[in-house]
Amino acid sequence: MQVRTLFFASYRDLVGVGQMSLDVPDGCTVSDLVGVLRARGRPFDALPADPAVAVNRTYSGPGTRLASGDEVAFIPPVAGG
Repeated sequence: MQVRTLFFASYRDLVGVGQMSLDVPDGCTVSDLVGVLRARGRPFDALPADPAVAVNRTYSGPGTRLASGDEVAFIPPVAGG
């Protein structure tokens, strides 16, 4: 199945793209997707093992199951002042 990934702010700078589509196995979870990305090697292996993500614009945990066509946004930590 195919999912669309979005990378914001420092994650976009880190991986060098703002979005990409990926083919992942059926039944894939957010955690599995992160593993697939990190297994690609540099620069994706620098993503944290448990990043904050939103699936279809809703914050979601690592065990969230993905469906074909889902949009997974990787949201980096932010600091304010």
